[in-house]
Amino acid sequence: MLRTLRIKNYALIDDIEVEFESGLNILTGETGAGKTIIIDALNLVLGERASSEEVRSGTEKSVVEGVFSVAAYKRLKSLIESHQIDWNEDLILRREVSSKGQSRCFINDTPATVNLLNEVGNLLVDLHGQHEHQSLLRVETHISLLDDFGGLDGLVGEFREGHETLKNLFAELRALREQEHRLKKEKELYEFQIREIDGLNPQPGEEQELESELKILENAEKLYEATSRLYEMLYEGDQSVHDQLVLVRNQLEDLESIDKSFEEMKEECTSAEAVVGEVAKFLQQYNSRVEFNPERLEQIRERLGQLTLLKKKYGGTIESIVEHRRTIGREVSLAENFEGEIQKRQQQIAAVRKVASEIAQRLSTKRREVARRVSKAVAEALSELGISSAQFDVNIENRKASGDGDAFVKLGRDFFETTPRGVDFVEFFVSTNPGENVRPLVKVASGGEVSRVMLALKSILAKAERLPLLVFDEIDIGVSGRVAQAVGLSLKNLSNFHQIIAITHLPQIASIAETHFVVEKVRDGKRATTRIRKLTLGERVHEVAKLMSGEEVTAAGLKGARELMKLSD
Repeated sequence: MLRTLRIKNYALIDDIEVEFESGLNILTGETGAGKTIIIDALNLVLGERASSEEVRSGTEKSVVEGVFSVAAYKRLKSLIESHQIDWNEDLILRREVSSKGQSRCFINDTPATVNLLNEVGNLLVDLHGQHEHQSLLRVETHISLLDDFGGLDGLVGEFREGHETLKNLFAELRALREQEHRLKKEKELYEFQIREIDGLNPQPGEEQELESELKILENAEKLYEATSRLYEMLYEGDQSVHDQLVLVRNQLEDLESIDKSFEEMKEECTSAEAVVGEVAKFLQQYNSRVEFNPERLEQIRERLGQLTLLKKKYGGTIESIVEHRRTIGREVSLAENFEGEIQKRQQQIAAVRKVASEIAQRLSTKRREVARRVSKAVAEALSELGISSAQFDVNIENRKASGDGDAFVKLGRDFFETTPRGVDFVEFFVSTNPGENVRPLVKVASGGEVSRVMLALKSILAKAERLPLLVFDEIDIGVSGRVAQAVGLSLKNLSNFHQIIAITHLPQIASIAETHFVVEKVRDGKRATTRIRKLTLGERVHEVAKLMSGEEVTAAGLKGARELMKLSD
């Protein structure tokens, strides 16, 4: 249950702290006093969207903090601890929103994401806003309400996975067929390109090797003459470098015999003689290998020319040619094996469809069982809410598909249309008057009736889910008199299972509160501020009397309020 709610610098609220009780907590107050602001602030701390516009003008940030008693709530404990947040029986949720629009979330004083805050909020509170009953006028919401009541989310999740897999497989199959159609047109071109590329068979790095060889062949005469001349200068000539070094070495040996300091220079000269000998040997060997080959020269020039033309056609480099060949090779191979690839996808589709169909069948069977229980429970709840002869039916329809096409589910021999929630299309039907056949809820119910249908659904759903806190923001829209009293009794019964916080304008509902708060707008100087206070028994009587007769409360009004509250004089 929600123990305390503190709101600071939020909209019209300066700083308030409310201590709620178990059972039925009622909020009343004049229109515009700020009752819904309090619910909006609660929504904020439960992970709803934040806006800087909500920050009270003249302040830097809004802060909303809720303290919940959550003892023995294992599912919530598991969620909290899975995010490395310390667990205790008092859960503290806090949301801060700056005037610049920045938002920070905390769970038990540990920073948390807004998504986690929202997950926690969904496990703690079911909040029914002023206009939420209008969602019943959208048929697409009916199936989720039915599934919530039946606890079918797990099975729905299984089907959704299969549905997503099938969607992807069908997309792949369509892409393959489109590719097959395209490649049939392009196969001839690709085969020509493959023959052209394979005929030349370019290799990565080949161009650089050919250009290096070409340069050598084009300069063969220069290389031959230069190496011959250098060899002669170093070794063969009359005054060759090698011979001169021999003479120098001999002279240094003579000097060494006189002064040992010439020994190192003699060794250096000997080394130079060896180096010159190695260079001369290399030049002689290179000279003997110099090749004058005009035929090879022409072959290289022709090959490089062919490679240049091929590069212009297929991407500018040898590597791009090779990659293009690899790509179109795969395409042609695929074109020749499309039947096998398409058959493979069809087999995968059949296997996944079989499993999805089995899940859809189980889900549909369970929905029909749940629908019978919901129909009976809602009719009984509507009777308690003043629609005594109400009939409520959950219509479940399966629609045959026009062909197997992209149909995700096959039941028996027929294919059926699906949504991510299964093969069922759900719509609520209702009759609120005796002797009338049930008709679609979206067409026949008045605003007050729709509100009561939503309350009936919330009542039976809440009993099934056992959420700790239910919040109703003006669930009494469109009702009055005896019906209002019935709505109040329904809320009172719900409070046996849950903590209830409800905003109301009706004395019939306010009169049965276990804890009653009044929300007021006051002026502090030139500024309006929303405040909330818990009423004593005497103040409760006065507030109910105001709801009955208006601002001027008479003795008769107070008496009527006491009677409505079943208080003895």
